[in-house]
Amino acid sequence: MPRGARLDAPGTLHHVMVRGIEGNSIVSDDADRAFFVSRMGKVAVATETKIYAWALMTNHAHILLRSGAAGLSTFMRKLLTGYATGYNRSHRRHGHLFQNRYKSIVCEEEPYFLRLVSYIHLNPLRAGLVGSFEELERYRWSGHAAVMSRIRNDWQDREYVLGYFGKRESSARKAYLEFVTSESGLGRQAELTGGGLIRSIGGWSEVKSLRKRGEKQFSDERILGGGDFVREILDDAEESVKERLPAVSMGVEAAERLTRACEESGIKVQALQGGCRMRECAALRKKLAVEYVRELGMSYAGAARLLGISGGAVEKIVNRIAGK
Repeated sequence: MPRGARLDAPGTLHHVMVRGIEGNSIVSDDADRAFFVSRMGKVAVATETKIYAWALMTNHAHILLRSGAAGLSTFMRKLLTGYATGYNRSHRRHGHLFQNRYKSIVCEEEPYFLRLVSYIHLNPLRAGLVGSFEELERYRWSGHAAVMSRIRNDWQDREYVLGYFGKRESSARKAYLEFVTSESGLGRQAELTGGGLIRSIGGWSEVKSLRKRGEKQFSDERILGGGDFVREILDDAEESVKERLPAVSMGVEAAERLTRACEESGIKVQALQGGCRMRECAALRKKLAVEYVRELGMSYAGAARLLGISGGAVEKIVNRIAGK
């Protein structure tokens, strides 16, 4: 299945999310948790990956990191493969433990770094795994405890985080805690778990406003940052990657193509998405399926959701066209 290429230059700041397959647990007890954290630390040191924030939950994990010379993919492969092998052996199970593809978002540091640190470290509190900030400070399965000097992780770059709050550690820790506490009332912040134009510049209304003014912003679903930052990242990417990234959000562009094509064909969007079997609907679905996958780089599942058909049907359409 076609996938958007990763932006994996060494030294890039990433927010990484990994989930258990079909939403299943990735840890069963504290022994699993200790193994995951130990594995993460060893691989971080071996690959010179900087870990700034992390939270290990029951069925997923968040990590804020800066990739080393080997890149993000090497770090994640060694972490997840090694952990899954050990977990399966320990629990006498077989098969995949994680979803096939982890999610990684390239992040612009200046406006987002501290928000990402607090968002990730607050996950156990939001999920009810701890009941208070006092408990969070002693919670071993989040990087917050290390920043607060309650536990020691030599591989976690707590100094870099505290450096944002001052040179003296005691006052920096206090300022950090005050910041995290202030952020705790914001709840789940969708823009921090996915990039793209809509999340980065203030919502769909702002996108429409830009359109009316004739302005364009570079964007991509794998990048959290403003237009200039996205352009800089893409300029450093391979040409083949840049060709897959439109000047507006992939989802927005796909939805607009759908609306425009339906208007031109005299077909209602609701009818096409509702399974209309008219010849005109079928032909339009085929046309859009190919555009979505081959021009926009969408996954079969993403195209299928917009077209009202299954991912398998989209795959057959694209393969049939490619065969011709």
